Amino acid sequence: MHWPYPVGFAHRLGGALAPENTLAGLLLAHRLGVTAVECDVQLSADGVAVIAHDAELERTTSGNGALAAHTAAQLLQLDAGRHHHPAFAGEALPSLQQLATTLRRLGMAVNLELKPAGDARQMGQLCAAQIRQHWQGAALLPLVSSFSAEALLGVRETAPELPLALLVDELNPALVAQAQALGCRALHVCHRALSAAWVAQLHGLGLAVMAWTVNQPQEMLCLRQWGVDMLCSDRPDRFDPAWAA
Repeated sequence: MHWPYPVGFAHRLGGALAPENTLAGLLLAHRLGVTAVECDVQLSADGVAVIAHDAELERTTSGNGALAAHTAAQLLQLDAGRHHHPAFAGEALPSLQQLATTLRRLGMAVNLELKPAGDARQMGQLCAAQIRQHWQGAALLPLVSSFSAEALLGVRETAPELPLALLVDELNPALVAQAQALGCRALHVCHRALSAAWVAQLHGLGLAVMAWTVNQPQEMLCLRQWGVDMLCSDRPDRFDPAWAA
């Protein structure tokens, strides 16, 4: 099975090395030679896709309350850097459009994790339309993942060309069958739930495998020996340079 994505993905754009889900983190990952990143996508109150992990704003930004209750204009004015270190003060929370522009300029691949706050299927549909718009004509499309099967169904209905991946904490036949029913091309699995036998079984079904979130070099090497296709890590500085290919 030919898999077009690199091995090493920086978790939340820059891992633990920069404010999560910010362009500062993305640029740091790029300087390290990383060619693929993972990040989280949510919708603003006015339906614009933005890059953020938490449903609430307090942990990672200068804002308060639910992200989904704020317009895109309000969200993009927030400070998403100071919480990590004062050196990053003023770093903005990015929109999906801003992310796409930077990724395409740098020639980097991305895994977009959809995190629905309301109607998951509708969220998937709205995000799919914006992903299609922002990556129009791209040689490599984003890999779109979610824990929500409904969100992935919404993506498939709107933009069937986008490759899908189901996110899971554990592995069992029912979850594998769900991924297949959704037409997923990959399964993104907590690294502790994986084994060589599971990787071989998933490959036999035509599914690529991402292990998340793996930060220790010895674990990364073990997973690669098992045949895991992608590693998502908070420590992209620990990647083998060969994994950028």
